[in-house]
Amino acid sequence: MGFYDDGQFRSTRKRGDGGGGQGLKWLAVVVVSALIGSAATLVAVPAMLENGAISAPLFSNVNLQDASYKTVAPVTLSIGDAIEQAVKKVTPSVVGVINYQEMQTGMSSAPSLQEYGVGSGVIFDPRGYIVTNNHVVQGATKVEVIVNKRQHVYAQVIGTDPYTDLAVLKIPASYVSPQDVAQFGNSNALVPGEPAIAIGNPAGLDFADSVTVGVISATQRVMPVYDEATGQELGEETELQTDAAINPGNSGGPLVNAEGQVVGINNSKIVAHGFEGMGFSIPINEVRTIIQQILATGHAQHPALGIGGFSLTSIPQAYWPNVPVNYGVYVEEVSSPEAQAGGLEKGDVIVGIDGQKVTGITSLKNYLWNHFKPGDSVTVTVYRGQEKLNLKVQLVNLQPPAQPSADQGNGAASGQGSGSGGSITIPDPFGGSGSGNGGSITIPNPFGGSSGGSGSSGGSSGGFPFP
Repeated sequence: MGFYDDGQFRSTRKRGDGGGGQGLKWLAVVVVSALIGSAATLVAVPAMLENGAISAPLFSNVNLQDASYKTVAPVTLSIGDAIEQAVKKVTPSVVGVINYQEMQTGMSSAPSLQEYGVGSGVIFDPRGYIVTNNHVVQGATKVEVIVNKRQHVYAQVIGTDPYTDLAVLKIPASYVSPQDVAQFGNSNALVPGEPAIAIGNPAGLDFADSVTVGVISATQRVMPVYDEATGQELGEETELQTDAAINPGNSGGPLVNAEGQVVGINNSKIVAHGFEGMGFSIPINEVRTIIQQILATGHAQHPALGIGGFSLTSIPQAYWPNVPVNYGVYVEEVSSPEAQAGGLEKGDVIVGIDGQKVTGITSLKNYLWNHFKPGDSVTVTVYRGQEKLNLKVQLVNLQPPAQPSADQGNGAASGQGSGSGGSITIPDPFGGSGSGNGGSITIPNPFGGSSGGSGSSGGSSGGFPFP
């Protein structure tokens, strides 16, 4: 299954031989409309009942006993009107975001500032603050925001968070009017099946403020988060799923409910043969938390144990350590002094935090991020073989992922890190000498990364560097 985590659209301007791909020429857009429902049954059945042609069935189901076949009230659907009003309300807050980077346009020319990609953003504060995706502005030398499809304004990057793929920008408040500010909703109140509206700039600014409509398909989808610069999988995030079309250029734009409230920030979609309508959006309640942290300190703060690890279930069962559970987080690396001082060891399987069951990496991350802050101390329950231990560990702040140096190229993106080449090492569950590694076995990394991580990222780059 392909996972497309972009949301940017390359410039429509031509680049030199070394500067990138061809510009956008034409995009065929097919709009399919379906009229659903018929009033024929509602009209015919009461008439047939009244004439005695048919009789009302007798059921014991309480839902049908109280139904009246003769007094069917007309139903008026106003979903279309609600969507139209929601779009009118939110569209002024949607902006274009252009990422400019230093790029070389020819074999001998010096690098020059060029448009690298285009995404979307949402104005959420009258002082000029905008939220977008981290990957929309990542690596930018300069960021430009397009307000109301006509005003080009240079933006300041206030802060970014690669672990949630969010960023906060700021433009002068003079460019923002009261109607340009979006209203945030409550993503916890969403239910599958309710309307969802995506607004943004698919295929770049030529299609600015495009609107697509669908439904909330699910509210708790666990999706991977990548560092676009390295290709490293940073972890997982619980996101909203929608079938409202999300295309390159929509990233950073809003997912909106029928009341015109922003309930998510669009960031990715699945692209694979045979798959349609699987887009994903960061829940606005999480967005709100990250925004507050960035505005306060310039960066997000994520509590972490200071380990690198994997969900136990992601490791082939034949290689599981000798523990009496089939869930938890396998500790591949203990990277922080605090975790080492607390007694965590490689090979431990974490099954609980302060009495809360930990089933895997995602549940561990969610519980830590929702209930603690860096510097807090927690009781970590682990299995070390058959022995169950409770360890007191002080949480650290999850550091940004290490960026590759120029001479490293794209090794990390291809899974060729400085470790064991896309593999991890675990204790030999059979007690033997393994492959000569002193009682351990090396197996392929279930996430396809490299296990030679950097301590500055809080753990192994082959596993998730958090929690």
